[in-house]
Amino acid sequence: MHTSIRRAACVVLAFAGAPLWAHEAATCPDGLESVAQCYRGSDTNGAKYWIAVPRHWNHMLVVHAHGGPRLSQATNENNVEDLERFAVTVKQGLAWAGSTYRRPGYGVKMAAEDTENLRKIFIERFGKPERTILHGQSWGGNVAAKAVELYGGSYDGVVLTNGMLAGGTLNYLHRADLRAVYQYYCNNHPRPDEPQYPLWMGLPENAQLKNKDLEARANECLGLKLPASQRSAEQQRKLRNILAVVPVPERTLLSHLNWATFTFRDLIKRVGGKNPFDNRNVAYRGTDDDAALNRGVQRFDADPSALAQLADDSDLSGKLPVPVITLHAIDDPTALVEYEEVYRSKVAAAGQSARLLQTFTREHDHSKLSDAEYAAVFNTLLQWTASGKKPSPADVDAACARAEAQFQGGCHFELNYQPKALFERVPPRKPAN
Repeated sequence: MHTSIRRAACVVLAFAGAPLWAHEAATCPDGLESVAQCYRGSDTNGAKYWIAVPRHWNHMLVVHAHGGPRLSQATNENNVEDLERFAVTVKQGLAWAGSTYRRPGYGVKMAAEDTENLRKIFIERFGKPERTILHGQSWGGNVAAKAVELYGGSYDGVVLTNGMLAGGTLNYLHRADLRAVYQYYCNNHPRPDEPQYPLWMGLPENAQLKNKDLEARANECLGLKLPASQRSAEQQRKLRNILAVVPVPERTLLSHLNWATFTFRDLIKRVGGKNPFDNRNVAYRGTDDDAALNRGVQRFDADPSALAQLADDSDLSGKLPVPVITLHAIDDPTALVEYEEVYRSKVAAAGQSARLLQTFTREHDHSKLSDAEYAAVFNTLLQWTASGKKPSPADVDAACARAEAQFQGGCHFELNYQPKALFERVPPRKPAN
C-alpha cells in the first residue's frame, strides 16, 4: 500500500488576492516513486486532490472520477487508493489527477463540477495537456458521463469502467426491491419492536444503526457469514428466495443491502426527503411462494418531484461531444452489466452511436480489472482521438495483447457479447391499471 506522505513547500495560486488552490509535493504510492512526482492539495470548495505527473510525461492527462458515493468525510488517503488502483495510467506516461469531491454523499453534478475544477487546477499548475481523458469508475462512471455532457469541450475522450450508467432513476431500483423483499423475509430491519418507517428511506436520518449492526441482522436471518452447509433450512430458504428476486450474487448481497440502507438515507436527503423509487405494481417472481410475497411485501410510490430531482442530477442524455469507450465485466457483482444497454440506447437515441465503443470482459470483479485491459482501453482511446477512426472491440483486444508484455492481469475480452435489457434482469415496473 502507499508509503508515508512527505511534506514539501506549499504552492499557492491566487488571483486578486484570493487563493484558488494550494498544494504540496508528496511521496508517490509504492511502485510509482521512481516513475512520477506526486502532489496533494485542496480546492476552494474543500475538495481534496492528488496529482501524479510522470517524470517522462507524454503530455496526456487522465482526470479520474471515483466511485461510491463515499458516505464518510473523505481524506487525501482515499485519493491515494484510487491512484494505486489505476497506477497503470501513470506507468503509461499519462499524468493522473483525482478529487475526493467537496463533501461525502450523493450528488452527481456536484462531483462532476469538482472533477472539472481539478482539471482547471492541473492546467494552471502544469500547463494544458495535448489531450485530456476523463475516466469514471463505478458511480464515478455516472459522474464522468454527466461531466462530459456538461463540460464536453474540456475533454478529448472518456473511459468508463464498470460504470453505473443507467442514471440514478434506474441504477438503484433493484436495491429498492432488495430493501422491501429482505424485510418481507427477515423482518429485522427494522425489528417489530423498533420504530417503523417506509423502507424507501433506507434508514431514518436519526437512526443509530451501524454497518456492523446490519451485518449482524443479515447474518441472523440468512447465515451469510456461515458456510452454506451450516445454515438452517429456513436461512437457506429465505436466502434462496431473496436471490431469486434480486439480481445480485450472494457474495455482494450484504453490500447491496448496505447501499439500500445507508446510501439511500443520504440520497433521499438530497432529493428533499421524498421517495424517488417505485415498486407499486412490480410482480416479484421466482420464489417458493410468489403470491404470498407479492401480497405481503411493502409497496411504495415514487414522488414526482423527487424523481425529477434525481433525474436532473444523474440521468444521462446520451449526447456525446467526444469519443467514449466503456469497459465492463460481464459478471460485475456491483454495477449490473445491463446498465451498459441503457446507456447504449440513450446514446443511439441521441444519434451519437459513432462516438461510443463498448467492450466487455469475462471477469468477475467490480473495483479492479486487468491492468493490461486498462492500458489497452486508454491506448485505443488516444489513438481514436488522434486519428478520428472509431476502433472495434477486436482492436482493443489486440492492444491488450500488446500491453501484456508490460502489464499484468491478462486479456479477457468477450468480443461478441451484448448485454440484455435492464428489465430482463431487474423486475420491470408496470404502469398502474
